[in-house]
Amino acid sequence: MKKMEAKIGKLFDSVGSFFTGADQIPWCDSDIVIGCEREVAEAEKGSSDKLKSECITRLSWALVHSKRADDVQRGIDMLEASLAGSSSPVEAREKLYLLGIGYYRNGDYAKSRNLANRCLEIAPNWGQALTLKKAIEDKITKEGVIGIGIAATAVGLLAGGIAAALSARKK
Repeated sequence: MKKMEAKIGKLFDSVGSFFTGADQIPWCDSDIVIGCEREVAEAEKGSSDKLKSECITRLSWALVHSKRADDVQRGIDMLEASLAGSSSPVEAREKLYLLGIGYYRNGDYAKSRNLANRCLEIAPNWGQALTLKKAIEDKITKEGVIGIGIAATAVGLLAGGIAAALSARKK
């Protein structure tokens, strides 16, 4: 039991670092995913629907924050399947946000940004969605700069090759 409490403590520390303005989305270790899976399995054994839902939400959170791509995809699938059954705007917002995290982790920044914007339509000043949107924009900018650098290098190499060929031809 103490081991699980320590793991959950790490989870909350990770979430805490997210809220303190760190520019990175927190990661989740596989042992936390396993603990959440056990929690869901236990909740399935006759617990209230509310407890089951809370356990599934924690598992979804852990999956989309996982370092493993297959966990992230599983979290996305779980969230998409459960989104239509959201009972309140706050629950829908949470699921949209977690989906945004999942798509961010999978590199689908356009879909992630769309989901962050949907969250902000529900709650315009929601810090988590604002932070996610900034992380997405920073990632897109960074990858755009890298892409431009690669393209410029390719053009430079091509121009250098042409100049060398022309120079060799003149000799």
